[in-house]
Amino acid sequence: MSDRPEPWTVSPVLLGVDDGDWLPVAVGESGAAVFRSADATRYAKCVPAADAADLKAERDRVAWLNDQGVPGPRALDWRSGEVGACLVTRAVSGIPADQVSTDDLRNAWERITDAVRRLHQLPASQCPFRRSLDSMVAVARHVVARDAVNPEFLPVEQQHTPAAELLDRLAQQVPRRREQEAADTVVCHGDLCLPNIILDPRTLDVSGFIDLGRLGLADRYADLALLLANARETWTDEKRGRAADMAFAERYGIALDHDRLRFYLHLDPLTWG
Repeated sequence: MSDRPEPWTVSPVLLGVDDGDWLPVAVGESGAAVFRSADATRYAKCVPAADAADLKAERDRVAWLNDQGVPGPRALDWRSGEVGACLVTRAVSGIPADQVSTDDLRNAWERITDAVRRLHQLPASQCPFRRSLDSMVAVARHVVARDAVNPEFLPVEQQHTPAAELLDRLAQQVPRRREQEAADTVVCHGDLCLPNIILDPRTLDVSGFIDLGRLGLADRYADLALLLANARETWTDEKRGRAADMAFAERYGIALDHDRLRFYLHLDPLTWG
């Protein structure tokens, strides 16, 4: 089980952000407590003191991506102390892509593809953040050692397999995947699933990417695996899912390597806990 402290022990008011009305809305996979301002224009992510460094790193990523002209949240306030830390950001206007209809996602799919391609085309040499394969595997080893893997994050067919066995299977592929990463490193979002892509509900344009705590240099397939798999939950059948994958690949400009997709899709659930 996870030894992470209860997330609701910290809040924007407790950390002195302001005395406005903050509504608790979610506990993220990272364990942070997320609040929304009463007027819905701001979000606050709060963590215990032990996780303050990770939240500070997310703040820096938000600022860096803003400087690159990629739409996303903007940091408004930062507080850190003995109790914990809090990052306040301007809300990205729109609706998460997992909350639109199948037809709307299909209509937005080219725009999402274009936005992901633009993110991945940012100059890698100018990105100060890394999320290398080796670091992902190290995190996975730590999570597995603590018996903190959430079975609900795993593919259905893996949910009754010991996490250590799942990790051992992936470890056998690491040398080959490391070579691929070295030849194909881009600026990745790091958690590129539909809830972290915000759409304008009227135009279906991408308003921005959110939840940037894992942004950094990585194999582009670390992003593509999550996006394509998560979108499968919206497409109504396998035929439409395959068609969407093909449409993405053609517009993005890539011949999809399905083994590589599968590797990152199976590694990611082991890194949360």
